[in-house]
Amino acid sequence: MTNRQAAGGRLEPGSVIRAALELLDEKGLEALSTRAVAERLGVRMNTVLWHVKTKARMLELMADAVVGEVPLDGLPEEPDRRAGELVRRYRRALLAHRDGAALVVGTYAAEPHTLGLAEAIVGALLDGGRSEREAAWTTWAAIYFTLGLTQEEQAAARQPLGNRLAEAVSETSHPALHRTFDHLAADSFDDRFEYGLDAVLGRR
Repeated sequence: MTNRQAAGGRLEPGSVIRAALELLDEKGLEALSTRAVAERLGVRMNTVLWHVKTKARMLELMADAVVGEVPLDGLPEEPDRRAGELVRRYRRALLAHRDGAALVVGTYAAEPHTLGLAEAIVGALLDGGRSEREAAWTTWAAIYFTLGLTQEEQAAARQPLGNRLAEAVSETSHPALHRTFDHLAADSFDDRFEYGLDAVLGRR
């Protein structure tokens, strides 16, 4: 019996997801499969499928586990600051895993951790006086913005965009992009995130 199995030799669902996240961090999203997770655990693939049913379901549970790493305590009392801090923590959770943003963006996980984070952000915005529609749509805009930027950030870490972009953009071919090129550098992701978050939350 491995240390991933419960007493009595039964594999626990949580152990399958933890093993899948370990595999994600080591080899990336493209290498992830139920067969690869089974091999990592030293069990048959049918055993893994008994717990997660399909690869798509496994990815949903993994995405929810990543979101579950966002702490929901120790937040600012002021509503807009609270919402902003939650989104920052969300980004940090995505960045903590290789291809974390790509994993989450490819799923629609109506699971406890994901719903809990959404509840916290929407609740903060409602507390700040937003209408129901504003609170909902501002939350989705913040989440989608964070996922997109973080996915680009993680991809750039493996294959920097700067050189390719510099070769493709010139003052003649793309004058506007050429003028703003220095502001699209890989080391500007933190600043770009804060700028975009402020814009989404209406603080600019």
